[in-house]
Amino acid sequence: MHVITIGIDPHKSSHTAVAVDAAGHKVGQRRFVANAGTFTQLMRWCEQWPERRFAIEGAGGLGRTLAQQLAAVSEDASDVPSTLSARARLLATGGDRKTDPPHPDALHVAQVALFRHDLRKVTPEDQSTILRLLTERHNALINERTRITNRLHAVLRDLLPGGAPTGLTADKAAALMKGIRPITATDNCRRDIARDLLADLRRLDRQVKENEAQMRDALAASKTTLTSLPGLGTVLAARVLGHIGDISRFPTEHHFASYVGAAPLDAASGKNIRHRLNTGGNRALNSALHIIAVCQIRSPGRGQDYYLRKIAEGKTPAEARRALKRRLSNVIYRIMKRDLRGHLATAA
Repeated sequence: MHVITIGIDPHKSSHTAVAVDAAGHKVGQRRFVANAGTFTQLMRWCEQWPERRFAIEGAGGLGRTLAQQLAAVSEDASDVPSTLSARARLLATGGDRKTDPPHPDALHVAQVALFRHDLRKVTPEDQSTILRLLTERHNALINERTRITNRLHAVLRDLLPGGAPTGLTADKAAALMKGIRPITATDNCRRDIARDLLADLRRLDRQVKENEAQMRDALAASKTTLTSLPGLGTVLAARVLGHIGDISRFPTEHHFASYVGAAPLDAASGKNIRHRLNTGGNRALNSALHIIAVCQIRSPGRGQDYYLRKIAEGKTPAEARRALKRRLSNVIYRIMKRDLRGHLATAA
């Protein structure tokens, strides 16, 4: 019996599923309203094809819930990037914009999965998902803390001669506010607002500490050795693991470097051999690499030695820093591959 491929185009209010045979011909189609019973209805509809596999566009986005439900019951499901389904639409319709029936987008998703064998398999969410959620929460807390600190600076500027110094913390702000003696009703209002902002700042400080403690626990549960790399602390290690997930999806360190934007792009023309900066890739991981590189450049060690060696070879500071980021990309890849082998050996 031939395997049927079921392509799913997820939306907020509905999911469209199209089943195709081995030749890519449509053998079934149905649209499901997105609600608590969607998964049950989908599986009941799919019972007519015992030999089946699923392809979901954006299994990490709008299709995440359905993809995880399929993974939980051990269904074969693949994640189809929207860029690939857009190319399929372009070939089929002459345009890459989403269309309506009789050319359902789910059909293009299924056809991509039918002819591409390198798609990422959907796996149950694990510790890396937890780490990514925690890092996203950490970023949100830090951004909110910065906003509150700036507002407190603005209020204190009108209450204190010269305002508050830079590097304002909750304790420093509390010490400054003890000396404030409002004279007018307006200044009384400013002082009350400053007190509220100070309370918000203390609350955010507590939340940041709790978040970082959760990160440390999650990192310990992942049994990673990434934190042994100089310049890579708890927050950065959580960001790296959270965004990378399963390192085995990258066949080589070169594929990994391309994903994190650390591999320069070939810009050669004729006899003019040159490369240019890669501004693509995962920008969160590229930012993490940049921070690690800057930390290693500032401190004695192998990273600083490598950077200075590149400077001695005639590279500019920016070029030497990019070379170090590429080297760090290789190191992170090797560490994570080594950790993965260790986990597999322990499980066996």
